[in-house]
Amino acid sequence: MPSDYLGSSKQPSIIMTIIMTTPNSVLFVCLGNICRSPSAEAVMTELAKNQGLTIRFDSAGTANYHTGERPDSRAIDVGGTLDFDLTSLRARQLSKQDFYEFDIIFAMDNNNLASIKKVMPSDATAQVVLFDDFTKQEVADPYYGDVSDFQAMFGHIERVSRAWLDLWQSTNQHGNHHG
Repeated sequence: MPSDYLGSSKQPSIIMTIIMTTPNSVLFVCLGNICRSPSAEAVMTELAKNQGLTIRFDSAGTANYHTGERPDSRAIDVGGTLDFDLTSLRARQLSKQDFYEFDIIFAMDNNNLASIKKVMPSDATAQVVLFDDFTKQEVADPYYGDVSDFQAMFGHIERVSRAWLDLWQSTNQHGNHHG
C-alpha cells in the first residue's frame, strides 16, 4: 500500500493502518460518556488484559452533559453481571489533546463520528473510525431504554471488541507491534 495513503481521509487506509499495528492507546467516544463509551472502555480493558495485550483505554463524550458523573447505573449493573467493572469511571468531554494522545478514536455511532471529525484538528495523529467498522453498525444508545437495551449494547460491544482484539493479537504475534 503506498505510504501517501496512510493517515489520509480514505477510509480503507485508516482501517488498514488500524489492522496492521497494535495500538498503544484507544479512546471510545459517545455523546454523554455515561453509557456506550465507558462500557466499551470497561469491556476492552478486561478482554485485552485477558489476552495479554497492554493497551491503554479511555472514554469521553462529545458533549459535556455529564462531566464528572459516574456511568449510568444500568450500565454499571449490567456490566457488573458480566464481570466488566465501570464503577471507577467518570464522564469527561472529548478534548483537543485526545487527538494527539490516542492512536485510535472509536466513535460509537455515525453522529458521534461526524461530531468528532468536526472538531478534529487538521494535524491530528489519531485515526478516527466507527467502532463497528466491520458491519458498519452503530452501537445503539440504550439511555432511553431498559435493562434489555443495556444487555444488547454490551453484547454488541463485546462482539466487536473481540474482533478488534483478535486482529491486534494476530498482528502482535507477527512482530508488527509498534510500541
